Amino acid sequence: MAIGSGLGAQLGIAAESSYGAFQAPAKFIEFTKESLQLKKSTAQSAGIAAGRLLPLASRRVLTRKAAAGSIDLEVTNKGMGLLLQALMGTSVTPVQQGVTAAYLQTHTLASVAGKSLTIQKGVPLTTGVVTDKTFIGCKIVSAEFSCESPGMLMATVEIDGKDCDESQTLAVASYSAMAPFHFGQMAVKTGTYSSETALDGIRKVSIKIERPQDVERYYAGQAGLKKEPIENDQVKITGTLETDYTHTTLDDLHTSDAGTSLVWEFLGPNIASTFDETFRVVLPSIKLDEGPPVVDGFGVVKPSFSFVGLFDGTNQPRIEYMSTDTAL
Repeated sequence: MAIGSGLGAQLGIAAESSYGAFQAPAKFIEFTKESLQLKKSTAQSAGIAAGRLLPLASRRVLTRKAAAGSIDLEVTNKGMGLLLQALMGTSVTPVQQGVTAAYLQTHTLASVAGKSLTIQKGVPLTTGVVTDKTFIGCKIVSAEFSCESPGMLMATVEIDGKDCDESQTLAVASYSAMAPFHFGQMAVKTGTYSSETALDGIRKVSIKIERPQDVERYYAGQAGLKKEPIENDQVKITGTLETDYTHTTLDDLHTSDAGTSLVWEFLGPNIASTFDETFRVVLPSIKLDEGPPVVDGFGVVKPSFSFVGLFDGTNQPRIEYMSTDTAL
């Protein structure tokens, strides 16, 4: 029996074969907090009946259901593939590097049509009994990654789901040994695409990728459940670089409104040969919106540059993930 608190909670995920088709979880996320929950819409009759002072309970109806919430987690050296695929859209098969234990996943920006997850949450009662809440048809609508000294690389993933099913069997959680990426492994590079060079003075980086979708596809004949959300706007990529004013590279880019390629990477321990554990975000073109340096006291000048990710006409943004995972 589990501990009767959040210490006994679990989150399992699995890719669905089709939107809303339950798939028993086989991967389990080590998360820091979550807010996934059933969202229901009801309607109450307003019919007048002589002498009735309260609405009649039997005339309240449940008209539709959905699910929504977020998951906060540390980005680790294993087990991130399914979330990255659901965010970026490309169907990915890890590619073995040489004859080593290193496998590269390249998650290039693409349509997220057909990319949905089953997310099963185990919530402990105080008795230690863990209740099942299984969210089907989970689409990632945004994810934000951030890291600052002296912390870990963190992610917040926003979810839209079709329904919450509490009739499934709770999967038995199991966890591989894994480690988080962190500030000590972080580097930021800018410059010409594929020839970027390291940028000094970076204190904190955050990047948010939004996948706008029509999440209100409720039709007659669907028992109050939505059909798969459809992308209804262009992808939005935004971010912030918090710095010390050690050079004018970013300041000059802001002034000229010129573009630059941005590489944000974390290199962990060596897996084999020349292949290290890696988490890398590549944005082939960004432009800076705000952040000219200002002096607000005696201390070191600390500009914070906000930017937007754009299409350079040739290369799509991507997330590269090197691990020992042989499958997502």
